[in-house]
This record gives sequence, C-alpha cells and structure tokens, in this order.
Amino acid sequence: MSTTVQRTSPSIFGELMNWMGAASEPEVRVEEYVDGDRRVIRADIPGVDPTKDIQLSVEGGVLRLHGERRAEEHDQHHSEIRYGSFDRVLPLPTGTTPQDVTAEYKHGVLTVSMPDRAPVERTTIPVTQPE
Repeated sequence: MSTTVQRTSPSIFGELMNWMGAASEPEVRVEEYVDGDRRVIRADIPGVDPTKDIQLSVEGGVLRLHGERRAEEHDQHHSEIRYGSFDRVLPLPTGTTPQDVTAEYKHGVLTVSMPDRAPVERTTIPVTQPE
C-alpha cells in the first residue's frame, strides 16, 4: 500500500512559511494615530453589514471588536478572502469610558475615536495619625 502526499508549495519550507504567516497574521488589521486631542483606530473590514456583523464594546480599559464576514455562495470559485468570525482587543487610553467612544463605518473602513487622554481627577487623600 502506498500513500501519495501532494504539496501546494514547491518546497516544504515555503509551505511552512505560508502556514505560519496565516496563523500569526491578525484577522483584522488596524492603524492607530492621534488626531488633535482624539485617538483614532481604523480597521479595514470590507464586505460586512456594520449593523449586523460588527459589535464593539469597552470594558476593563480595552476596546473589543468582534464581527463576522459572511461568505457568499458561488459555484466553482476560488477565494483568498477570509470568512468567518474575527476578534481584536485593543488597549484604550486610561480612563476611557464607553460614552467617550464613537464609531463610524464608511467604504469598508471602521473608524473608532475617543479622547487621547481622559481627564485625570485630582483627589486629596487625608493623612491620619493613629492615637
């Protein structure tokens, strides 16, 4: 009995690098920058319905982006587009609350914005002396 193994790449090294690249690459790529007094996070997420397929939440100092890109059904096709659910967790400026965050989806790009630095409340702590 013989077994035949077929490779999709001309070398085992190339196949391993393709596998490692796909495994380590984030599902949703983002860019972050500061625009005036706002921190902006942009994510390329084409082909989704933002009202049905994207959920944003703020909790514990992080922005959680969860969504799903749904596959279209076609007969006999080739696709290099990743379908399925995706998640990204990004740190937020200290003190950011859900009310500080705004989001807009336009032309396949999700833009999330919040104050770059949340105002810091100054509180005086009294020093007591035990008797």
